[in-house]
Amino acid sequence: MAGSDIPSFSKNMSESEASLGIFSSGPLLVVLSGPSGAGKDAILSRLKESALSLFYVVTFTTRPRRPGEADGHDYHFVSSEKFRDLRDEGELLEWAEVYGHLYGVPKEPLRQALSEGRDVVLKVDIQGATTIKKILPQAVFIFIMPSSLEELRHRLEERGTESDTELTLRVEKAQREIESWPLFDYIVVNRQGKIDLTLAKIEAIITAEKCRTRPRILDLARIAK
Repeated sequence: MAGSDIPSFSKNMSESEASLGIFSSGPLLVVLSGPSGAGKDAILSRLKESALSLFYVVTFTTRPRRPGEADGHDYHFVSSEKFRDLRDEGELLEWAEVYGHLYGVPKEPLRQALSEGRDVVLKVDIQGATTIKKILPQAVFIFIMPSSLEELRHRLEERGTESDTELTLRVEKAQREIESWPLFDYIVVNRQGKIDLTLAKIEAIITAEKCRTRPRILDLARIAK
């Protein structure tokens, strides 16, 4: 009985092999978000060193460059006038004003990379993630969570780029932003000194998404100019 099943099984496999393309995973859009001080920049920097072949879209911003940041690598640092031109010309997928500065995701490199079948990573704030969710709901949304508000405050203090008043405002806003977690597909807690574990979890999420039997299909027409 078992032997008689083998030809049928082999035949079915042969027929399936002809249509294996239906199981090919399309490109992923991975959206990393979380409150200020959760460690998004450090995570993104380390993710770029991983073995995963990912394309990183660099965000435009009008905020001043911080020590150690490079134009075109960490952000595209532009004037308010240039930013508004990009926005008015429809060149931004989403944009938001955060703590008095403008941030926006350019459409063209995102559209180009996805059309080439490349997996793309975006780092945005909660406002940006909310907007992108409406435009491209089939993206993979990962919420980077601090282990506690105390730890988040400590990270912001170490960064040394905010006044005491600004720091308090960021912690209060983070407390509200954490309530946005239901918007996301995954939550990854980024504990102080455990960034390797954080990276391992994000890499595992991306790997699992590439193995889905029902791949996420992005509607690229939604990001046409």
